[in-house]
Amino acid sequence: MSTFETSKSAPMGAVTVFRMVQLFSGSAAALQGWNSRRVTRNALSKLSNRELDDIGLCRGDIETIGL
Repeated sequence: MSTFETSKSAPMGAVTVFRMVQLFSGSAAALQGWNSRRVTRNALSKLSNRELDDIGLCRGDIETIGL
C-alpha cells in the first residue's frame, strides 16, 4: 500500500509563477474586452440616425455601450 503526503507545500517559486500567469491572463481578457467594445462603438458610429433608431438607440447612447 502506498501513501501520499498531502501536507507538503508548493515550492517557493510556484506561487509567484501562478500569480504572474493570473496577472497576464487577466490583462489579456481586459484587453480583449476593451477591443470588442471599441469595435462595437465604431460600427455603431457608422450607422445613420434612422438605423440607430431602428435598433432602439440614439447617437448619444453609443459612448455608453459596454460600460
